[in-house]
Amino acid sequence: MENWDKIFTTKNLAEASIIQGLLTENEVPVQVFNKQDSSYPMFGEIELYVPTHLHTTAKQLIENALLN
Repeated sequence: MENWDKIFTTKNLAEASIIQGLLTENEVPVQVFNKQDSSYPMFGEIELYVPTHLHTTAKQLIENALLN
């Protein structure tokens, strides 16, 4: 994806959804790519991407949320 940066990776769908909600609440567009195997979710990861120009903002939002 050109002009989009991967900012978060997890194996936990709930965690990905929470981060997606956090970014959406703060008006940061986010794309979620679930690369987990449908039969064996322990294989693969869920990746979150944001527009390149919002990379720093998104990282700060995530770091603040994880620290609190």
